[in-house]
Amino acid sequence: MEEKEKPRLSRLTAIITQLQSKRIVTATYLAEKHGVSVRTIYRDIRTLEKSGIPIVTEEGKGYSIMEGYHLPPVLFTEDEANALITIEQLAIKNKDQSLSDNVSSAIEKIKSILRYSQKGNVDLLADRVFFGGNNKGEKTSSNLMQIQSALIHFQVLRIIYHSSANKSTTREVEPFAIYSINGNFLLVAFCRLRDDFRVFRIDFIESLIPLSETFPPHDMTLKKYFEEYVQKHP
Repeated sequence: MEEKEKPRLSRLTAIITQLQSKRIVTATYLAEKHGVSVRTIYRDIRTLEKSGIPIVTEEGKGYSIMEGYHLPPVLFTEDEANALITIEQLAIKNKDQSLSDNVSSAIEKIKSILRYSQKGNVDLLADRVFFGGNNKGEKTSSNLMQIQSALIHFQVLRIIYHSSANKSTTREVEPFAIYSINGNFLLVAFCRLRDDFRVFRIDFIESLIPLSETFPPHDMTLKKYFEEYVQKHP
């Protein structure tokens, strides 16, 4: 009996973590994540509800935990702690100061809940992990966090953009997506000046002002955008 209970206990703990980390989670997602049937997930959710976890069921959408409710932080495995330190070292190498600062701050808080025996190990690993590229630690922008905030809140940005053709223009853009290539962060946004989607190198943005105006979400996915971009620029 004990051997059978261990996998389920692990799964229930993981489900709680997943419910806390996302706004809404579907039974199908949880079933695929844990390699069980949707019916099993239904039983797991009922078990968690009976144990006092305030799970909210949104018909046709999925599950969430009641806003404001938080369980004590979970403990990290050694591999999870090591992965976080590796991510921190990657972030430090990037060229946007706002991202480096916020990742380091977040991981510092995570380190505070690591077991005592893990703290020395992660410090050792941080000193022994090295990623090539941007070895001078150059920071060419500090706008990424502000752009991400505008993106998730559908907020219009007014930017002064200095193009590779050495021209500066003022534009109002509707941020859509962010991607990185060759160490540079790029913003995909609907440009009102050009009445079309455009790509802007974030380190070419000379100034950025979030406006109070918001915009409706675009009927576009990143996959669809790239497919159309390839058609326009074969």
